[in-house]
Amino acid sequence: MTRSKRIRKAVFPVAGLGTRFLPATKAIPKEMLTVVDRPVIQHVVNEAREAGIEHFVFVTGRGKACIEDHFDHQVELEATLSAKKKTRELDELLAELPEAGRTSFTRQQAPRGLGHAVWCARDIVGDEPFALLLPDMLHHGARPCLAELIEAYERTGGNVIAVSPVPEDQTHQYGIVGVEDTAAKVSRITSMVEKPPKGTAPSNLHVTGRYVLEPEIFPLLAKQEAGAGGEIQLTDAMIALSRESRHPFHAVRFDGTIYDCGSKIGFLLANVAYGLARDDLGPQLRAALKDLI
Repeated sequence: MTRSKRIRKAVFPVAGLGTRFLPATKAIPKEMLTVVDRPVIQHVVNEAREAGIEHFVFVTGRGKACIEDHFDHQVELEATLSAKKKTRELDELLAELPEAGRTSFTRQQAPRGLGHAVWCARDIVGDEPFALLLPDMLHHGARPCLAELIEAYERTGGNVIAVSPVPEDQTHQYGIVGVEDTAAKVSRITSMVEKPPKGTAPSNLHVTGRYVLEPEIFPLLAKQEAGAGGEIQLTDAMIALSRESRHPFHAVRFDGTIYDCGSKIGFLLANVAYGLARDDLGPQLRAALKDLI
């Protein structure tokens, strides 16, 4: 299926308070906590860049200014690295820096849920399909998760969501989708439910925090209807949009490992996994972990 509009923009909701990581997040945004030697948000932005995203839209809140600073030039630091001939470090910094005019920042202002955060990006996204990446969820695999979603979108059109299986006794903890073929890499979604009661889930495929969405989601989010937890839920708007046959939803099964960096265990595991995957750190880290255990 040929689409007239390609996926150029990605939205990153980064306004959360990160209370599960206090006191570390008292003065530092949770998205700036590091996995090995890069902030979590840098890993997620890198995934988007590798998938071909050109414009990065950050939905921020109070106390998040250092995220904006991170994706800007640090003139004094760059000058110091250059003067000290630290070429490798300087090149790494510049390589991960977005081009001028490729980032936008908007304020959510109040913690009203994921759906509200996405709605806050409406004027920047405009009338085109876009990617949405939740920065807490690191997708570690052979290929960028978002790249797989965009490839599926180019074939199917509509809306595309990354999913991954969880144990049947844990489905009540996640957003779950039902699909036409649970074994397929890409399958049409037949139902969506947020944290279904035990024993009622349509499958064991949970939504993993990567989406390609049509701009028609914005008018539904504009209704500002509160859902679970008194917040504006993205899932509610996706369910409403999926009822219209011209806006199909497909699931793409992610075959890598997902680390929930919003939890302490997930964050620690991400550091170990990303460290072990590094040629310069992996052998030493593996040996150190054996000694420690």
